[in-house]
Amino acid sequence: MVEEAMGSISISRGIKGNELLPFTVQFLKGRWFALFASFLIMAGAGATYLFGTYSKQIKATLGYDQTTLNLLGFAKDLGANVGVLSGLVAEVTPTWFVLLLGAALNFGGYFMIWLAVTGKIAKPKVWQMCIYICIGANSQNFANTGALVTSVKNFPESRGSMLGLLKGYTGLSGAIMTQIYLAVYGNDSKSLILLIGWLPAAISVIFVYTIRTIRPIRHPNESRVFYQFLFASIALAVFLMAITLTEKMVNFSKAAYAGATTVVCFLLFTPLLVSIREELLVWNIKKQPINPPTEITVEKPKPEVVESKQEVSKPGSPKQADEKEGKSCFLTIFDRPDRGEDYTILQALTSIDMLTLFFATFCGLGSSLTAVDNLGQIGESLGYPNKTVTSFVSLVSIWNYFGRVFSGFVSEKLMVKYKLPRPLMMTVVLLLACIGYLLVAFPAPGSLYIASIIIGFSFGAQLPLIFAIISELFGLKYYSTLFNCGQLASPLGSYIFNVKLTGMLYDREALKDLAKKGLTRSSVKELTCIGPHCYRLSFIILASVTFFGALTSLILVVRTRKFYRSDIYKKFRENAESL
Repeated sequence: MVEEAMGSISISRGIKGNELLPFTVQFLKGRWFALFASFLIMAGAGATYLFGTYSKQIKATLGYDQTTLNLLGFAKDLGANVGVLSGLVAEVTPTWFVLLLGAALNFGGYFMIWLAVTGKIAKPKVWQMCIYICIGANSQNFANTGALVTSVKNFPESRGSMLGLLKGYTGLSGAIMTQIYLAVYGNDSKSLILLIGWLPAAISVIFVYTIRTIRPIRHPNESRVFYQFLFASIALAVFLMAITLTEKMVNFSKAAYAGATTVVCFLLFTPLLVSIREELLVWNIKKQPINPPTEITVEKPKPEVVESKQEVSKPGSPKQADEKEGKSCFLTIFDRPDRGEDYTILQALTSIDMLTLFFATFCGLGSSLTAVDNLGQIGESLGYPNKTVTSFVSLVSIWNYFGRVFSGFVSEKLMVKYKLPRPLMMTVVLLLACIGYLLVAFPAPGSLYIASIIIGFSFGAQLPLIFAIISELFGLKYYSTLFNCGQLASPLGSYIFNVKLTGMLYDREALKDLAKKGLTRSSVKELTCIGPHCYRLSFIILASVTFFGALTSLILVVRTRKFYRSDIYKKFRENAESL
Protein backbone atom coordinates (compact mmCIF):
# COMPACT_ATOMS: atom_id res chain seq x y z
CA MET A 1 0.00 0.00 0.00
CA VAL A 2 2.82 2.37 0.88
CA GLU A 3 4.58 1.49 -2.36
CA GLU A 4 1.46 2.29 -4.39
CA ALA A 5 1.10 5.61 -2.61
CA MET A 6 4.75 6.44 -3.19
CA GLY A 7 4.42 5.62 -6.86
CA SER A 8 1.24 7.62 -7.38
CA ILE A 9 2.49 10.91 -5.87
CA SER A 10 4.37 13.32 -8.05
CA ILE A 11 6.98 15.51 -6.42
CA SER A 12 6.08 18.26 -8.86
CA ARG A 13 2.92 18.89 -6.83
CA GLY A 14 5.08 20.89 -4.46
CA ILE A 15 3.55 22.77 -1.53
CA LYS A 16 1.19 25.72 -1.22
CA GLY A 17 2.30 29.05 0.19
CA ASN A 18 0.54 28.54 3.53
CA GLU A 19 2.18 25.10 3.87
CA LEU A 20 5.73 26.38 3.55
CA LEU A 21 6.29 27.01 7.25
CA PRO A 22 4.80 23.68 8.49
CA PHE A 23 6.77 21.80 5.84
CA THR A 24 10.01 23.60 6.83
CA VAL A 25 9.43 22.65 10.47
CA GLN A 26 8.78 18.99 9.47
CA PHE A 27 11.87 18.99 7.27
CA LEU A 28 14.15 20.41 9.97
CA LYS A 29 12.81 17.82 12.43
CA GLY A 30 12.90 14.94 9.95
CA ARG A 31 15.42 12.15 9.57
CA TRP A 32 16.45 13.17 6.02
CA PHE A 33 17.71 16.57 7.17
CA ALA A 34 19.33 14.87 10.17
CA LEU A 35 21.16 12.58 7.72
CA PHE A 36 22.33 15.55 5.63
CA ALA A 37 23.58 17.26 8.82
CA SER A 38 25.40 14.01 9.67
CA PHE A 39 27.14 14.13 6.26
CA LEU A 40 28.47 17.62 7.04
CA ILE A 41 29.57 16.70 10.56
CA MET A 42 31.39 13.62 9.28
CA ALA A 43 32.97 15.71 6.48
CA GLY A 44 34.67 17.71 9.23
CA ALA A 45 35.56 14.74 11.42
CA GLY A 46 38.60 13.51 9.51
CA ALA A 47 41.24 15.99 10.62
CA THR A 48 43.42 13.11 11.87
CA TYR A 49 44.04 12.07 8.26
CA LEU A 50 45.82 15.39 7.63
CA PHE A 51 48.56 14.51 10.13
CA GLY A 52 50.83 13.59 7.22
CA THR A 53 50.47 17.15 5.87
CA TYR A 54 51.31 19.13 9.00
CA SER A 55 53.51 16.58 10.83
CA LYS A 56 56.64 17.80 9.01
CA GLN A 57 55.88 21.32 10.28
CA ILE A 58 55.73 20.00 13.87
CA LYS A 59 58.92 18.00 13.34
CA ALA A 60 60.85 20.98 11.94
CA THR A 61 59.50 23.64 14.32
CA LEU A 62 59.90 21.64 17.53
CA GLY A 63 63.02 19.70 16.48
CA TYR A 64 61.66 16.16 16.86
CA ASP A 65 63.22 12.97 15.51
CA GLN A 66 61.13 10.33 13.69
CA THR A 67 60.53 8.21 16.82
CA THR A 68 59.15 11.24 18.68
CA LEU A 69 57.00 12.19 15.69
CA ASN A 70 55.68 8.63 15.52
CA LEU A 71 54.92 8.86 19.25
CA LEU A 72 52.78 11.91 18.45
CA GLY A 73 51.18 9.87 15.67
CA PHE A 74 50.38 7.15 18.19
CA ALA A 75 48.84 9.70 20.59
CA LYS A 76 46.72 10.94 17.69
CA ASP A 77 45.61 7.39 16.81
CA LEU A 78 44.96 6.64 20.48
CA GLY A 79 42.68 9.66 20.78
CA ALA A 80 40.98 8.98 17.45
CA ASN A 81 40.18 5.35 18.22
CA VAL A 82 39.61 5.16 21.97
CA GLY A 83 36.01 6.26 21.82
CA VAL A 84 34.69 4.31 24.80
CA LEU A 85 34.25 7.57 26.73
CA SER A 86 32.06 9.08 24.00
CA GLY A 87 30.06 5.84 23.84
CA LEU A 88 29.44 5.77 27.58
CA VAL A 89 28.58 9.48 27.59
CA ALA A 90 26.06 8.86 24.79
CA GLU A 91 24.38 6.10 26.84
CA VAL A 92 23.42 8.58 29.61
CA THR A 93 23.21 11.99 27.89
CA PRO A 94 21.32 13.39 24.85
CA THR A 95 23.00 13.62 21.45
CA TRP A 96 23.32 17.43 21.59
CA PHE A 97 25.54 17.15 24.67
CA VAL A 98 27.77 14.57 22.94
CA LEU A 99 28.24 16.88 19.93
CA LEU A 100 28.92 19.97 22.07
CA LEU A 101 31.51 18.13 24.15
CA GLY A 102 33.20 16.92 20.97
CA ALA A 103 33.30 20.47 19.57
CA ALA A 104 34.97 21.77 22.77
CA LEU A 105 37.61 19.00 22.72
CA ASN A 106 38.32 19.54 19.01
CA PHE A 107 38.93 23.27 19.35
CA GLY A 108 40.87 22.99 22.62
CA GLY A 109 43.29 20.29 21.44
CA TYR A 110 44.20 21.67 18.00
CA PHE A 111 44.27 25.30 19.17
CA MET A 112 46.99 24.38 21.70
CA ILE A 113 49.00 22.62 18.97
CA TRP A 114 48.69 25.73 16.77
CA LEU A 115 49.89 27.96 19.62
CA ALA A 116 52.92 25.67 20.13
CA VAL A 117 53.88 25.46 16.43
CA THR A 118 53.54 29.22 15.88
CA GLY A 119 55.64 29.94 18.98
CA LYS A 120 52.86 31.88 20.75
CA ILE A 121 53.50 29.76 23.87
CA ALA A 122 56.72 28.26 25.26
CA LYS A 123 57.79 25.01 23.59
CA PRO A 124 55.68 22.27 25.24
CA LYS A 125 57.19 19.02 26.46
CA VAL A 126 56.60 15.95 24.31
CA TRP A 127 54.04 14.50 26.76
CA GLN A 128 52.08 17.78 26.63
CA MET A 129 51.98 17.71 22.82
CA CYS A 130 50.80 14.09 23.03
CA ILE A 131 47.94 15.14 25.31
CA TYR A 132 46.96 18.05 23.02
CA ILE A 133 46.82 15.92 19.89
CA CYS A 134 45.11 13.06 21.74
CA ILE A 135 42.35 15.42 22.96
CA GLY A 136 41.89 16.98 19.52
CA ALA A 137 41.76 13.60 17.79
CA ASN A 138 39.43 12.13 20.43
CA SER A 139 36.81 14.72 19.49
CA GLN A 140 36.06 12.84 16.26
CA ASN A 141 34.69 9.97 18.35
CA PHE A 142 32.04 12.32 19.74
CA ALA A 143 31.13 13.32 16.17
CA ASN A 144 31.05 9.63 15.19
CA THR A 145 28.94 8.65 18.16
CA GLY A 146 26.56 11.58 17.77
CA ALA A 147 26.08 11.45 13.99
CA LEU A 148 26.95 7.90 12.92
CA VAL A 149 25.25 5.90 15.69
CA THR A 150 22.10 8.02 15.44
CA SER A 151 21.96 7.53 11.66
CA VAL A 152 22.30 3.74 12.02
CA LYS A 153 19.29 3.75 14.36
CA ASN A 154 17.32 6.01 11.99
CA PHE A 155 18.11 3.89 8.89
CA PRO A 156 18.66 0.33 10.22
CA GLU A 157 17.82 -1.45 6.94
CA SER A 158 20.40 0.52 4.93
CA ARG A 159 23.17 0.55 7.51
CA GLY A 160 25.91 -0.80 5.23
CA SER A 161 25.32 1.83 2.53
CA MET A 162 24.75 4.58 5.07
CA LEU A 163 27.90 3.73 7.07
CA GLY A 164 29.88 3.68 3.83
CA LEU A 165 28.57 7.15 2.92
CA LEU A 166 29.13 8.68 6.36
CA LYS A 167 32.65 7.28 6.72
CA GLY A 168 33.24 8.20 3.06
CA TYR A 169 32.61 11.87 3.83
CA THR A 170 35.07 11.53 6.73
CA GLY A 171 37.59 10.13 4.27
CA LEU A 172 37.09 13.14 1.99
CA SER A 173 37.37 15.63 4.83
CA GLY A 174 41.15 15.84 4.48
CA ALA A 175 40.89 16.94 0.84
CA ILE A 176 37.90 19.23 1.59
CA MET A 177 39.70 21.04 4.41
CA THR A 178 42.88 21.28 2.33
CA GLN A 179 40.93 23.20 -0.35
CA ILE A 180 39.33 25.49 2.24
CA TYR A 181 42.64 26.28 3.93
CA LEU A 182 44.33 27.01 0.57
CA ALA A 183 41.51 29.45 -0.26
CA VAL A 184 41.43 31.12 3.17
CA TYR A 185 45.02 30.97 4.44
CA GLY A 186 47.18 30.15 1.42
CA ASN A 187 49.89 27.48 1.44
CA ASP A 188 50.66 27.66 5.18
CA SER A 189 50.46 24.33 7.03
CA LYS A 190 50.52 26.09 10.41
CA SER A 191 47.19 27.73 9.53
CA LEU A 192 45.86 24.30 8.54
CA ILE A 193 46.17 23.27 12.20
CA LEU A 194 44.09 26.31 13.20
CA LEU A 195 41.45 25.51 10.55
CA ILE A 196 40.97 21.93 11.72
CA GLY A 197 40.55 23.35 15.21
CA TRP A 198 37.66 25.75 14.59
CA LEU A 199 35.81 24.47 11.47
CA PRO A 200 34.65 20.99 12.67
CA ALA A 201 33.70 22.51 16.03
CA ALA A 202 31.58 25.17 14.30
CA ILE A 203 29.73 22.56 12.18
CA SER A 204 28.86 20.47 15.27
CA VAL A 205 27.56 23.55 17.11
CA ILE A 206 25.36 24.60 14.15
CA PHE A 207 23.65 21.18 13.88
CA VAL A 208 23.71 20.34 17.58
CA TYR A 209 19.89 20.03 17.88
CA THR A 210 19.32 18.49 14.44
CA ILE A 211 20.94 15.10 15.11
CA ARG A 212 18.67 12.87 17.18
CA THR A 213 17.08 9.41 17.07
CA ILE A 214 13.87 9.38 15.00
CA ARG A 215 11.63 6.34 14.60
CA PRO A 216 12.34 4.66 11.22
CA ILE A 217 9.67 4.96 8.51
CA ARG A 218 9.21 2.25 5.88
CA HIS A 219 10.50 3.57 2.56
CA PRO A 220 10.22 1.16 -0.41
CA ASN A 221 12.87 3.04 -2.42
CA GLU A 222 15.34 3.77 0.38
CA SER A 223 18.23 2.05 -1.40
CA ARG A 224 17.59 4.18 -4.51
CA VAL A 225 17.83 7.35 -2.42
CA PHE A 226 21.14 6.21 -0.93
CA TYR A 227 22.50 5.57 -4.42
CA GLN A 228 21.62 9.18 -5.29
CA PHE A 229 23.55 10.33 -2.21
CA LEU A 230 26.39 8.09 -3.42
CA PHE A 231 26.45 9.71 -6.90
CA ALA A 232 26.53 13.17 -5.30
CA SER A 233 29.47 12.19 -3.12
CA ILE A 234 31.30 10.54 -6.05
CA ALA A 235 30.98 13.81 -8.00
CA LEU A 236 32.57 15.59 -5.03
CA ALA A 237 35.36 13.01 -4.78
CA VAL A 238 36.14 13.11 -8.51
CA PHE A 239 36.28 16.91 -8.48
CA LEU A 240 38.56 16.89 -5.43
CA MET A 241 40.88 14.38 -7.10
CA ALA A 242 40.97 16.40 -10.34
CA ILE A 243 41.59 19.74 -8.59
CA THR A 244 44.24 18.20 -6.30
CA LEU A 245 46.22 16.81 -9.24
CA THR A 246 45.79 20.07 -11.21
CA GLU A 247 47.14 22.11 -8.30
CA LYS A 248 50.35 20.04 -8.41
CA MET A 249 50.92 20.90 -12.07
CA VAL A 250 49.65 24.50 -12.21
CA ASN A 251 50.31 27.40 -9.83
CA PHE A 252 46.89 28.57 -8.62
CA SER A 253 46.16 32.16 -7.64
CA LYS A 254 44.14 32.88 -4.49
CA ALA A 255 41.10 33.62 -6.68
CA ALA A 256 41.47 30.22 -8.38
CA TYR A 257 41.64 28.50 -4.99
CA ALA A 258 38.51 30.43 -3.93
CA GLY A 259 36.69 29.31 -7.09
CA ALA A 260 37.64 25.66 -6.54
CA THR A 261 36.50 25.85 -2.92
CA THR A 262 33.14 27.33 -4.00
CA VAL A 263 32.55 24.32 -6.28
CA VAL A 264 33.54 21.97 -3.44
CA CYS A 265 31.01 23.61 -1.09
CA PHE A 266 28.28 23.44 -3.77
CA LEU A 267 28.88 19.70 -4.30
CA LEU A 268 29.01 19.18 -0.54
CA PHE A 269 25.52 20.67 -0.20
CA THR A 270 23.99 18.74 -3.15
CA PRO A 271 22.57 15.99 -0.85
CA LEU A 272 20.41 18.71 0.74
CA LEU A 273 18.31 18.79 -2.47
CA VAL A 274 17.74 15.03 -2.26
CA SER A 275 16.78 15.35 1.41
CA ILE A 276 14.24 18.10 0.62
CA ARG A 277 12.71 15.98 -2.15
CA GLU A 278 12.35 12.92 0.08
CA GLU A 279 10.79 14.93 2.91
CA LEU A 280 8.39 16.51 0.39
CA LEU A 281 7.41 12.99 -0.66
CA VAL A 282 6.63 12.13 2.96
CA TRP A 283 4.68 15.40 3.32
CA ASN A 284 2.50 14.65 0.27
CA ILE A 285 1.83 11.05 1.37
CA LYS A 286 0.68 12.19 4.80
CA LYS A 287 -1.75 14.61 3.13
CA GLN A 288 -3.42 11.83 1.09
CA PRO A 289 -6.98 10.83 2.13
CA ILE A 290 -7.01 7.52 3.97
CA ASN A 291 -8.27 4.64 1.83
CA PRO A 292 -11.45 2.84 2.88
CA PRO A 293 -10.38 0.75 5.87
CA THR A 294 -11.80 -2.55 4.66
CA GLU A 295 -8.38 -4.18 4.35
CA ILE A 296 -7.09 -2.66 7.56
CA THR A 297 -9.95 -3.81 9.78
CA VAL A 298 -9.43 -7.39 8.63
CA GLU A 299 -5.63 -7.31 8.91
CA LYS A 300 -5.01 -5.28 12.06
CA PRO A 301 -6.24 -7.74 14.72
CA LYS A 302 -4.21 -10.59 13.22
CA PRO A 303 -0.67 -9.40 14.00
CA GLU A 304 -1.67 -8.55 17.56
CA VAL A 305 -2.84 -12.12 18.21
CA VAL A 306 0.22 -13.62 16.59
CA GLU A 307 2.56 -11.31 18.50
CA SER A 308 0.98 -12.15 21.83
CA LYS A 309 1.44 -15.87 21.13
CA GLN A 310 5.01 -15.33 20.07
CA GLU A 311 5.75 -13.41 23.24
CA VAL A 312 4.92 -16.49 25.28
CA SER A 313 6.68 -19.03 23.12
CA LYS A 314 9.68 -17.17 21.70
CA PRO A 315 12.84 -17.36 23.83
CA GLY A 316 14.02 -13.90 22.72
CA SER A 317 10.66 -12.19 23.36
CA PRO A 318 10.45 -8.74 25.00
CA LYS A 319 8.88 -10.35 28.09
CA GLN A 320 11.86 -12.60 28.69
CA ALA A 321 14.24 -9.74 27.77
CA ASP A 322 12.70 -7.65 30.56
CA GLU A 323 13.27 -10.52 33.01
CA LYS A 324 16.92 -10.69 31.94
CA GLU A 325 17.30 -6.95 32.36
CA GLY A 326 16.43 -7.38 36.04
CA LYS A 327 19.54 -9.52 36.52
CA SER A 328 23.05 -8.14 36.96
CA CYS A 329 25.06 -7.86 33.75
CA PHE A 330 27.74 -10.03 35.41
CA LEU A 331 25.21 -12.86 35.95
CA THR A 332 24.14 -12.86 32.27
CA ILE A 333 27.63 -12.51 30.80
CA PHE A 334 27.68 -16.11 29.50
CA ASP A 335 23.93 -16.29 28.87
CA ARG A 336 24.27 -14.73 25.43
CA PRO A 337 21.33 -14.19 23.06
CA ASP A 338 21.32 -15.28 19.42
CA ARG A 339 23.40 -13.30 16.94
CA GLY A 340 21.58 -10.17 15.87
CA GLU A 341 19.76 -9.71 19.18
CA ASP A 342 20.75 -7.02 21.68
CA TYR A 343 23.85 -8.14 23.61
CA THR A 344 24.90 -6.40 26.80
CA ILE A 345 28.29 -4.69 26.67
CA LEU A 346 30.01 -7.49 28.64
CA GLN A 347 28.31 -10.26 26.64
CA ALA A 348 29.57 -8.71 23.40
CA LEU A 349 33.11 -7.94 24.62
CA THR A 350 33.67 -11.49 25.89
CA SER A 351 32.23 -13.26 22.83
CA ILE A 352 34.50 -15.16 20.43
CA ASP A 353 33.05 -13.18 17.49
CA MET A 354 34.14 -9.85 19.02
CA LEU A 355 37.59 -11.17 19.99
CA THR A 356 38.14 -12.49 16.46
CA LEU A 357 37.05 -9.17 14.95
CA PHE A 358 39.25 -7.34 17.49
CA PHE A 359 42.36 -9.26 16.40
CA ALA A 360 41.63 -8.75 12.68
CA THR A 361 41.19 -5.02 13.39
CA PHE A 362 44.46 -4.96 15.37
CA CYS A 363 46.35 -6.36 12.38
CA GLY A 364 44.47 -4.51 9.63
CA LEU A 365 43.81 -1.01 10.96
CA GLY A 366 47.01 -0.95 13.04
CA SER A 367 49.08 -1.54 9.90
CA SER A 368 46.99 0.88 7.80
CA LEU A 369 47.34 3.72 10.32
CA THR A 370 51.09 3.15 10.43
CA ALA A 371 51.33 3.37 6.63
CA VAL A 372 49.16 6.52 6.41
CA ASP A 373 51.04 8.31 9.22
CA ASN A 374 54.42 7.64 7.62
CA LEU A 375 53.43 8.44 4.04
CA GLY A 376 55.00 11.92 4.11
CA GLN A 377 58.33 10.56 5.32
CA ILE A 378 58.15 7.62 2.87
CA GLY A 379 57.85 10.04 -0.05
CA GLU A 380 60.73 12.10 1.33
CA SER A 381 62.94 9.02 1.78
CA LEU A 382 62.31 7.94 -1.83
CA GLY A 383 63.31 11.37 -3.14
CA TYR A 384 59.92 12.74 -4.20
CA PRO A 385 59.57 16.56 -4.11
CA ASN A 386 57.45 18.20 -1.41
CA LYS A 387 54.53 18.99 -3.77
CA THR A 388 54.37 15.34 -4.85
CA VAL A 389 54.42 14.15 -1.22
CA THR A 390 51.41 16.38 -0.52
CA SER A 391 49.59 14.80 -3.48
CA PHE A 392 50.24 11.33 -1.97
CA VAL A 393 48.47 12.43 1.23
CA SER A 394 45.56 13.81 -0.83
CA LEU A 395 45.36 10.59 -2.88
CA VAL A 396 45.12 8.59 0.35
CA SER A 397 42.29 10.83 1.55
CA ILE A 398 40.31 10.53 -1.71
CA TRP A 399 40.81 6.78 -2.19
CA ASN A 400 40.05 6.37 1.50
CA TYR A 401 36.61 7.70 0.53
CA PHE A 402 36.23 5.29 -2.40
CA GLY A 403 37.18 2.38 -0.14
CA ARG A 404 34.53 3.36 2.40
CA VAL A 405 31.62 3.75 0.00
CA PHE A 406 32.69 0.68 -2.01
CA SER A 407 32.84 -1.60 1.02
CA GLY A 408 29.58 -0.19 2.41
CA PHE A 409 27.48 -0.47 -0.76
CA VAL A 410 29.05 -3.61 -2.27
CA SER A 411 29.04 -5.59 1.00
CA GLU A 412 25.37 -4.58 1.51
CA LYS A 413 24.48 -5.76 -2.01
CA LEU A 414 26.38 -9.05 -1.64
CA MET A 415 24.81 -9.67 1.77
CA VAL A 416 21.19 -8.89 0.82
CA LYS A 417 21.20 -10.42 -2.68
CA TYR A 418 23.64 -13.33 -2.36
CA LYS A 419 23.64 -13.86 1.44
CA LEU A 420 27.44 -13.60 1.59
CA PRO A 421 28.83 -12.83 5.08
CA ARG A 422 30.01 -9.22 5.44
CA PRO A 423 33.32 -10.36 7.10
CA LEU A 424 34.26 -11.94 3.74
CA MET A 425 34.70 -8.44 2.31
CA MET A 426 37.01 -7.71 5.25
CA THR A 427 39.24 -10.65 4.21
CA VAL A 428 39.47 -9.38 0.61
CA VAL A 429 40.30 -5.83 1.73
CA LEU A 430 43.14 -6.98 4.03
CA LEU A 431 44.67 -9.08 1.25
CA LEU A 432 44.57 -6.02 -1.01
CA ALA A 433 46.35 -3.96 1.67
CA CYS A 434 49.25 -6.46 1.65
CA ILE A 435 49.94 -5.55 -2.00
CA GLY A 436 50.18 -1.84 -1.11
CA TYR A 437 52.69 -2.48 1.69
CA LEU A 438 54.87 -4.63 -0.57
CA LEU A 439 54.95 -1.81 -3.15
CA VAL A 440 56.43 0.45 -0.44
CA ALA A 441 58.90 -2.23 0.67
CA PHE A 442 60.09 -2.85 -2.90
CA PRO A 443 59.50 0.48 -4.70
CA ALA A 444 59.76 1.09 -8.43
CA PRO A 445 59.68 4.50 -10.16
CA GLY A 446 56.20 5.98 -9.56
CA SER A 447 55.02 2.94 -7.58
CA LEU A 448 54.26 5.11 -4.53
CA TYR A 449 51.30 6.59 -6.45
CA ILE A 450 49.78 3.11 -6.79
CA ALA A 451 50.71 2.24 -3.20
CA SER A 452 48.98 5.43 -1.94
CA ILE A 453 45.79 4.51 -3.79
CA ILE A 454 45.78 0.89 -2.51
CA ILE A 455 46.65 1.87 1.08
CA GLY A 456 44.01 4.63 1.11
CA PHE A 457 41.35 2.38 -0.41
CA SER A 458 41.98 -0.59 1.90
CA PHE A 459 42.25 1.64 4.99
CA GLY A 460 38.92 3.29 4.22
CA ALA A 461 37.16 0.04 3.36
CA GLN A 462 37.84 -1.52 6.77
CA LEU A 463 35.97 1.01 8.93
CA PRO A 464 32.38 0.69 7.56
CA LEU A 465 32.78 -3.10 7.56
CA ILE A 466 33.84 -3.20 11.23
CA PHE A 467 31.03 -0.86 12.32
CA ALA A 468 28.37 -2.72 10.28
CA ILE A 469 29.48 -6.17 11.50
CA ILE A 470 29.30 -5.04 15.15
CA SER A 471 25.79 -3.60 14.66
CA GLU A 472 24.58 -6.78 12.94
CA LEU A 473 26.05 -9.34 15.33
CA PHE A 474 25.44 -7.58 18.67
CA GLY A 475 22.34 -5.40 18.11
CA LEU A 476 21.79 -1.65 18.38
CA LYS A 477 20.87 -1.23 22.06
CA TYR A 478 24.45 -0.57 23.22
CA TYR A 479 25.87 0.19 19.77
CA SER A 480 27.30 3.59 20.75
CA THR A 481 29.62 1.87 23.25
CA LEU A 482 30.27 -1.35 21.33
CA PHE A 483 31.41 0.21 18.06
CA ASN A 484 33.82 2.41 20.00
CA CYS A 485 35.12 -0.63 21.90
CA GLY A 486 35.52 -2.47 18.60
CA GLN A 487 38.06 0.02 17.28
CA LEU A 488 40.21 -0.02 20.43
CA ALA A 489 42.46 -2.54 18.68
CA SER A 490 43.42 0.14 16.17
CA PRO A 491 45.55 2.41 18.45
CA LEU A 492 47.09 -0.65 20.10
CA GLY A 493 48.21 -1.90 16.68
CA SER A 494 49.33 1.60 15.74
CA TYR A 495 51.52 1.90 18.85
CA ILE A 496 53.24 -1.43 18.30
CA PHE A 497 53.66 -1.13 14.52
CA ASN A 498 54.25 2.63 14.29
CA VAL A 499 56.22 3.60 17.40
CA LYS A 500 57.89 0.35 18.41
CA LEU A 501 58.49 -1.03 14.91
CA THR A 502 58.48 1.47 12.03
CA GLY A 503 59.83 4.51 13.92
CA MET A 504 62.69 2.60 15.54
CA LEU A 505 63.67 0.81 12.32
CA TYR A 506 63.63 4.14 10.43
CA ASP A 507 65.85 5.82 13.05
CA ARG A 508 68.20 2.81 13.01
CA GLU A 509 68.63 3.11 9.23
CA ALA A 510 69.09 6.90 9.52
CA LEU A 511 71.84 6.43 12.16
CA LYS A 512 73.56 3.90 9.86
CA ASP A 513 73.55 6.52 7.08
CA LEU A 514 75.06 9.10 9.46
CA ALA A 515 77.74 6.62 10.54
CA LYS A 516 78.72 6.07 6.90
CA LYS A 517 79.22 9.84 6.58
CA GLY A 518 81.26 9.89 9.80
CA LEU A 519 78.60 11.88 11.72
CA THR A 520 76.74 11.29 15.00
CA ARG A 521 73.16 12.04 16.14
CA SER A 522 74.26 15.24 17.89
CA SER A 523 75.70 16.54 14.60
CA VAL A 524 72.24 17.02 13.01
CA LYS A 525 69.03 18.65 14.24
CA GLU A 526 66.64 16.42 12.30
CA LEU A 527 67.22 12.69 11.84
CA THR A 528 66.45 11.88 8.19
CA CYS A 529 66.89 8.68 6.18
CA ILE A 530 67.07 8.71 2.36
CA GLY A 531 66.70 5.58 0.25
CA PRO A 532 64.39 2.57 -0.30
CA HIS A 533 66.01 0.71 2.61
CA CYS A 534 64.49 3.12 5.19
CA TYR A 535 61.08 1.44 5.27
CA ARG A 536 61.75 -1.92 3.59
CA LEU A 537 61.91 -4.22 6.62
CA SER A 538 59.09 -2.52 8.51
CA PHE A 539 56.68 -2.77 5.56
CA ILE A 540 57.54 -6.41 4.92
CA ILE A 541 56.54 -7.03 8.54
CA LEU A 542 53.33 -4.99 8.10
CA ALA A 543 52.40 -7.03 5.01
CA SER A 544 52.94 -10.29 6.96
CA VAL A 545 50.87 -9.10 9.93
CA THR A 546 48.02 -7.94 7.67
CA PHE A 547 48.00 -11.30 5.86
CA PHE A 548 47.62 -13.01 9.24
CA GLY A 549 44.74 -10.64 10.01
CA ALA A 550 43.05 -11.68 6.75
CA LEU A 551 43.28 -15.34 7.78
CA THR A 552 41.77 -14.43 11.17
CA SER A 553 38.81 -12.68 9.53
CA LEU A 554 38.14 -15.90 7.59
CA ILE A 555 37.39 -17.57 10.94
CA LEU A 556 34.62 -14.99 11.48
CA VAL A 557 33.30 -15.71 7.98
CA VAL A 558 32.94 -19.41 8.84
CA ARG A 559 31.35 -18.68 12.24
CA THR A 560 28.73 -16.25 10.90
CA ARG A 561 27.82 -17.75 7.52
CA LYS A 562 24.60 -19.32 8.86
CA PHE A 563 23.52 -16.02 10.48
CA TYR A 564 24.07 -14.04 7.27
CA ARG A 565 22.00 -16.54 5.27
CA SER A 566 18.95 -15.53 7.34
CA ASP A 567 16.88 -12.33 6.93
CA ILE A 568 18.80 -10.17 9.41
CA TYR A 569 16.71 -7.03 8.75
CA LYS A 570 13.31 -8.69 9.28
CA LYS A 571 12.74 -7.34 12.81
CA PHE A 572 13.54 -3.78 11.71
CA ARG A 573 10.97 -3.97 8.92
CA GLU A 574 8.36 -5.18 11.41
CA ASN A 575 9.11 -2.36 13.88
CA ALA A 576 9.26 0.46 11.30
CA GLU A 577 6.45 2.99 11.14
CA SER A 578 4.29 2.94 8.00
CA LEU A 579 3.43 6.11 6.14
